[in-house]
Amino acid sequence: MKTIMINDVQTCLDERINEELYLHLETTNGAYAAHNDETKMNVGAYIRNTIIKFSLGKITGIGPYRVGLKTELGWVYAEGLTDYHVDEDGRLLLAGHDSEGRLAVALQLSKNPF
Repeated sequence: MKTIMINDVQTCLDERINEELYLHLETTNGAYAAHNDETKMNVGAYIRNTIIKFSLGKITGIGPYRVGLKTELGWVYAEGLTDYHVDEDGRLLLAGHDSEGRLAVALQLSKNPF
């Protein structure tokens, strides 16, 4: 993965408008919070292989970034994104890593299931 280049990611989003795609969206602080400080709550969300079609995809911020996808019925978004990669299968992989390199958020789009 490489550091987000906002114009590159925006182009990737624009290329995927109005396509039926598989979505992977994950947020976590995993065991990081509870392991180091038992007063912190462990939270996370996980969605995999849900089909999404969006009419607008937008990346905003000055880093970390936020990506929003406007669907027919509402919005899907992820905040805290720092890195991206388009792999050999054309999947757009966006991730947010903390200062220690641990995954905090992932938003991925693919024409095929993950």
